[in-house]
Amino acid sequence: MISDFKDITKMRLSISVVFSAIAGYLLGAIEVDAYTLVLLAFGGYFMVGASNAFNQIIEKDLDALMDRTKDRPIPAGRMSVRSAFIIATLFTIAGITILYVINERTAMYGAISIFLYTCVYTPLKTKTPLSVFVGAIPGAIPFMLGWVAARNDFGIEPGTLFALQFFWQFPHFWAIGWFLFEDYKKGGFYMLPTGKRDKGTAVQTIMYTVWTILVSIVPVFGVTGDLKLSIVAAVIVFALGLIMLYYAFELFKKRTAKAAKQLMLSSVTYITLLQIVYVVDKFIR
Repeated sequence: MISDFKDITKMRLSISVVFSAIAGYLLGAIEVDAYTLVLLAFGGYFMVGASNAFNQIIEKDLDALMDRTKDRPIPAGRMSVRSAFIIATLFTIAGITILYVINERTAMYGAISIFLYTCVYTPLKTKTPLSVFVGAIPGAIPFMLGWVAARNDFGIEPGTLFALQFFWQFPHFWAIGWFLFEDYKKGGFYMLPTGKRDKGTAVQTIMYTVWTILVSIVPVFGVTGDLKLSIVAAVIVFALGLIMLYYAFELFKKRTAKAAKQLMLSSVTYITLLQIVYVVDKFIR
C-alpha cells in the first residue's frame, strides 16, 4: 500500500519539486521562517502529488501499453480509479489550502500548476510535441513559487527563476523522450519536437541548453532586482551549464539512447547543483 501511494504521487519527483520550491523560498526570504518552510514543503508535495495522480487516472489505458508504466498501481490493478481520484482530490484541496495559509498568490500559482498539468499538458501529450512547451509552464512554477511564498509578490526575481527552470525542461524532457522513444511510441506520446530522433531534435536541444545557461547567469549583472549572483557563483553555474551543453553536443554527434540518458542525468545534476549554488551564494555573499 505504501509503495502504491508513493507511485501514484510519484514521490521522488514530488520531493525534487519541493526541493526547488524550498530553494526559491530561501532565495526570496528576508528572514527564514521555519513554519512557512514546513507549509511550503507539505503544500508543494500535495500539489505535485495531486497532479501526478490525476495524470495517472487520465492515462491509465496508455500506461498499460508501455513497459515503464504498466506496473503503476492503476494499470496493474492494485488501485482503483476511484481510490486514485479520492487521493488526487484530497491532495488538491490540502495543497491549495496549505499554500493559501502562506499567502494567496502562492495558492493561486499552485492551483494554476495543477490545472495546466492535468487539464492541458496531459491531454496534449498524445496530440502534439507542443505538449512539452505547455508542460514546461507548471514544471517551472515551483522554483518561482518559493520566492512568491517568501515575498507575496511577483516581479523580475521570481520571473527569472521561472524562466531558468522553464528553458531547462526542454533539453531535460527531450532527452527522456529520446531514450524512451520506442516505449512512448507504444502509448502514442509525441515528446520530441520533430517527432523523430534526428538532427533537428538534437539541434533544438542544444539551443535550449544554451538559453538555460544564459538565463542562469543573468543575476550576476545586477538586472534582476534582489536576485543576485556573485562572480564566483556565476562562474560555477556557467561551468555546470557547459557540462550539460557538452552532453547535448554528444547527443547531436551520436544520436543514441545512451547519449540521451547521459544528457538527462547531467540535466538533473545541473539544476540541483545550480539551486544549491544560488542559495549558498546568497547566504555567504
